[in-house]
Amino acid sequence: MKPKTTTEDLVERIDRLKKERRALILSHNYQDGEIQDVADYVGDSLELSRKALQTDAQTIVFCGVHFMAETAAILNPDKVVLIPDLSAGCSMSDMATVERVRELKAMHPDAVVVCYVNTSAEVKAESDICCTSSNAESVVRSIPTDREIIFIPDQYLGDHVARKTGRKLILFDGYCPTHYRIMASDLKVTRAQHPEAQVITHPECSQEVIQMSDQVLSTSGIRRAVKSSDAREIIVGTETGMLYRLQKDNPDKEIVAACQWCDCAHMKVNTLEKVLWSLEDMQVVVTVPEAIRRKAQKAVERMVAISP
Repeated sequence: MKPKTTTEDLVERIDRLKKERRALILSHNYQDGEIQDVADYVGDSLELSRKALQTDAQTIVFCGVHFMAETAAILNPDKVVLIPDLSAGCSMSDMATVERVRELKAMHPDAVVVCYVNTSAEVKAESDICCTSSNAESVVRSIPTDREIIFIPDQYLGDHVARKTGRKLILFDGYCPTHYRIMASDLKVTRAQHPEAQVITHPECSQEVIQMSDQVLSTSGIRRAVKSSDAREIIVGTETGMLYRLQKDNPDKEIVAACQWCDCAHMKVNTLEKVLWSLEDMQVVVTVPEAIRRKAQKAVERMVAISP
């Protein structure tokens, strides 16, 4: 009988192939812990976009969802961008179709289109500037006050940014199903169980959840806030994969999920085996048609240039 392949075997083979392929492995904070551990860099969408742009690697293996790998391909037309599993999509991204975006633009022809990075390359190409949850507020503040702003596609992030900036935004009706499942009623129970805990949530959560939070931050912001916090218990409202990194980085603190079952099925299709197969077969290659890539690149580069 053939011996079972262990995690150590997989990691060793991935590391060897990574050197042979001159590859960089990027992992989003929501990936499973074993993928985070094998990655060269773990971060949020903005951090990973910057790493993809800065690298001199020939190959980028993007462990996240498709729009993230697509963004890396937009920024790096001379590199091979791989995603371990092409089915790693994004429900929110799917909600924002090019047709609906064009309809909004036709209704508001003078508006600036701010496009959340959680969108397809085609939608980015229809936008003036992209943003992530970590720099959305800065992006909106950078736009002249006499211009209307269309914000696509996350209505909850858009509403949060509108409240923070005092700007009236034309909101798309998209949302993240994973963060939508973080219910205020569940958070209330968790707070009762941990009365001394600090509560930090992601801005893709509902306004009810946000109002119950001590801080509302992107995943990179959550990571920094947890590290600097004096609290011994911290309730975190975001996709559950984030808790692995938080607990690993803060072993002296108890990190509690606001929602135990709020994981993203798309994020979790990637596995160590698929990362290995991706490097072995140099598949699946993510490409963007050049005409779309050039238009989308302008919006993405404007996003990368604006700090949170």
